[in-house]
Amino acid sequence: MTTTQSDIVAGTTDPASRVAPGRVVIERFGISLGPWLHLADERQRLAQPDFAHIEVVPRGVTLGAEIRGVDLTTDLPDAVIDDIRRALTDYKIVYFRDQPITPAQHVEFARRFGDLEIHPFIAGNEEHPELVHFEKGADTGGFENGWHHDVSWRAEPSMGAILHAIQVPRTGGDTLFSDACAAYDGLTDEWKDRIDDLHAIHDYMLAFAHQVPDDKFEEMRATYPLVRHPVVRTHPVTGRKLIYVNGYFTSHIEGMDDEESRTVITHLLAQANVIEYQFRLRWEPHTVAFWDNVSVQHYASSDYHPDTRIMERASIVGTRPV
Repeated sequence: MTTTQSDIVAGTTDPASRVAPGRVVIERFGISLGPWLHLADERQRLAQPDFAHIEVVPRGVTLGAEIRGVDLTTDLPDAVIDDIRRALTDYKIVYFRDQPITPAQHVEFARRFGDLEIHPFIAGNEEHPELVHFEKGADTGGFENGWHHDVSWRAEPSMGAILHAIQVPRTGGDTLFSDACAAYDGLTDEWKDRIDDLHAIHDYMLAFAHQVPDDKFEEMRATYPLVRHPVVRTHPVTGRKLIYVNGYFTSHIEGMDDEESRTVITHLLAQANVIEYQFRLRWEPHTVAFWDNVSVQHYASSDYHPDTRIMERASIVGTRPV
């Protein structure tokens, strides 16, 4: 039966009910509307956590969960660490409230998940160089307010990061996370076909050039050369495909002219902006967050000037992207 104008009654008939399930595009402005139906299965799976040694409280749609019943100031049993590792794989970003850990305890906890990195461009904790120290205030602004995977300029980027909130502003300073797996799944088949076999070049100089003295440029370039990673990376644990480019460190796509490379990267970067792919963490003093640096990008909101925000981060060595 064909729907006519006379069949539509204001207040009782939703015009969207006459549209096939999926997205509606407003071509004039490039706006895409409608439900992200591909999130449903993952959302339903994550809504029913099943862990023997920790309490997991889902807080987001396809990412984000609070872990309770764990004291990070203690030496945790292997079974608890295994559950935390599985929760991280499932929820991509997990967090713990009220964890007044010392730097030594922070490092010890992070080492339960692998070897730790030392960042060559950001100052570390004075006693524990494995901990990157972020102290932002009136004289030092936060410049992490862009979507990125950490250290994608490494040949083996970190698999995850554990961030401890030492001092946070009363308002502002949240960190947002975006699901790179959901972002890939939400692409059209045409875009997937276009990017599945591409590789991109990643370069730390895009973000850190100002921190490298002229007389150290060649030495640092030899130590950290340009690296080549797939545009579509496969998660080493889940096997899921995900978008692996970011605006901080991805220079260009191999084999493309500059205009086409910029067009493709810009389109892929925009996927992180989809609200339905995101989880927003509101920090409290001594919140500890652990995120999967492969499957999510993150964005530290820089909206708390001139207040102070002090955080420390341990990053766990990962594997070469494939």
